[in-house]
Amino acid sequence: MKALIGALAATLASAAPALAERFPDIAPEAMTPEQKAIADAIASGPRKSISGPFKAWLRSPVLADRLQKVGAYIRFETSLPLRLNEFAILISGQAWASQFEWAYHYPLAIKAGVPATVLADLSEGRVPKGMTEEEALVYTFSTELRRDKIVSDATYAKVLAKFGERGIVDLVAVNGYYDVVCMTLNVAQVPVPAEFKGPFLVTGKAMAN
Repeated sequence: MKALIGALAATLASAAPALAERFPDIAPEAMTPEQKAIADAIASGPRKSISGPFKAWLRSPVLADRLQKVGAYIRFETSLPLRLNEFAILISGQAWASQFEWAYHYPLAIKAGVPATVLADLSEGRVPKGMTEEEALVYTFSTELRRDKIVSDATYAKVLAKFGERGIVDLVAVNGYYDVVCMTLNVAQVPVPAEFKGPFLVTGKAMAN
């Protein structure tokens, strides 16, 4: 069954019409001084390259600088454990049906310890089975926040007890930042990295209640 789901996901992804990327690379010699400075800062940092939303963001250099600094905190300095942070990122990717975000962060989530079975359910829009207590808290918090535009007192209290006030703020931030990332990717029509072979995100599935 898992093999069938994986094959179906790959088929759906490969069958989707190829969309033209709306914000192609800017040649270094064509960049403004502001764009060049920010591009160099991103490429020389832990990300190592200008990819994903950054090519679009370079069109607004000041915004690109602000967002890349926020993103650097969320990815590399957050108080949340890496496993949970990557899980939250993929929850955003699923919510926005962003194949690029899924492709980029799926292997990072697996490496950080998120079970592939949990991510398979998430890809299909199902409540994942087999989540740890912490993963379930991240899933419930993130899902409530998007679906209800608020978080219930019961969920808030549980997340507060587990992660503290800083953890709550960082969990809100990872959801919000990656919503902006996925929105940018979708508008920019950024293609899935060529080296990614799946399992693909099964699009068209709403987040489960």
